[in-house]
Amino acid sequence: MHTDLFSHSVQHVLDLAGIFVFAISGALLAVRKNFDVFGLAVLAEVTALGGGLIRDLIIGAVPPAAFTDQGYFITPLIATAVVFFLHPEVERINTTINVFDAAGLGLFCVTGTTKAYAYGLNLTTSAALGLATAVGGGVLRDLLGNDVPSLLRWDRDLYAVPAMVGATMVVVLIHFDALTPATGVVAVICAFGLRLLAMRFHWRAPRAWHRRSTAVEEA
Repeated sequence: MHTDLFSHSVQHVLDLAGIFVFAISGALLAVRKNFDVFGLAVLAEVTALGGGLIRDLIIGAVPPAAFTDQGYFITPLIATAVVFFLHPEVERINTTINVFDAAGLGLFCVTGTTKAYAYGLNLTTSAALGLATAVGGGVLRDLLGNDVPSLLRWDRDLYAVPAMVGATMVVVLIHFDALTPATGVVAVICAFGLRLLAMRFHWRAPRAWHRRSTAVEEA
């Protein structure tokens, strides 16, 4: 049975915050790729809404929230306008993209997990869909930007792991009946902080044991 874990207003605010920061990251990548304003808007919309669409279609929340709440569609357009007029210097765009992406990652792994559980999924599958919500938009963004998704790059800092940690924290809190807006925010901060630390100290997941590949890191 569908039971809200957060109040509707809190869930809505968290969703819109995640949508905005992911849309910023998508639009900034479009700037780096020298896309026009339409390209900025497309990448912003796809990045912001892609993960949520995947989640909603899997759990049967149809039509997806992206098509029933006008705010979900308009928020990425606002982010597009902000980036169009106020994007930072080109040499700083990469860092800015990653910071906004980390914020969206933290927010969406929490809201995605809670919504999946509210629709009757068990704790394990709820965490898996929380992860999909967090990374889905970024994967679509990278593909449209003609990049190998960060999720799959061995020469990139931890990306999915912070989202997994955030989603796991949520299901543990649910299990112990301790999930509140405050503890949910703690999970967001932990996932966000772990992603930032991974970028700062270049933490990476291990590759295959005794691998013999001569591949080198890509720029």
